[in-house]
Amino acid sequence: MLTFLRQWRERSILKRRPIGERAWRQALDHCAPARRLSASAQARLRVLATLFLAEKSLEPVQGLRLDDGMRVLLAVHACIPILNLGLKWYRGWHGVVLYPGLFIPNRQFVDAAGVVHHDHRVMAGESWQQGPLILSWESVMQAGTPPGHNVVIHEFAHKLDMLNGEANGFPPLHPDMRRGEWTRAFKQAYAALQRAWQAGEITVLDPYGLENPGEFFAVASEAFFETPVILRTHLPELYRQLCLFYRQDPSSL
Repeated sequence: MLTFLRQWRERSILKRRPIGERAWRQALDHCAPARRLSASAQARLRVLATLFLAEKSLEPVQGLRLDDGMRVLLAVHACIPILNLGLKWYRGWHGVVLYPGLFIPNRQFVDAAGVVHHDHRVMAGESWQQGPLILSWESVMQAGTPPGHNVVIHEFAHKLDMLNGEANGFPPLHPDMRRGEWTRAFKQAYAALQRAWQAGEITVLDPYGLENPGEFFAVASEAFFETPVILRTHLPELYRQLCLFYRQDPSSL
């Protein structure tokens, strides 16, 4: 009965709130990972983006105004990682807060010594466990620039990582995946990035991934969808694990 009701609800949403052709084409123009998909995969992505917009609340702040094209573009970027996983992988939270540009979070935290710190970092995106996801619209529009970067995929990868706790680079793996192989591939790729960065070489992944394992997973996810052939060529074991997790092989498109 629950499955029937869910399917009935989804059909109703798709009928009442379809994504218009103009907004859809604009989204494809600005999202390279979606543009590379086959026609059938794009059709599934369109359905998923429609359901995403019905389920999640997009909340613009500081005077930002969202039109249909902007909403659809965000949904398309957001649904690329879960194309073959399903919207249930974005469970447990509801809102996406959108700033016009880079933002500075207004919060404080207490360290292990009891000292109070204020966070004044300028940010393009942020994900809270069981809370909203925050993005800079300016950064959303810069997806793919430089190559391999996509702030939406980065932050939504954090949400996937947080499904089993804090973002630590170890999202819930599928039953057919092996934890040891995941750990080995990520450790080897992390070490390779660290060596290249310390040597002053051009790196396959954004060095920001060296911050911690959670950031490394998010950065690797960006590259997996934005520059898949490069990632597969230079870090094949990491690429294979991401294929298994996301149930996709974007380099084959």
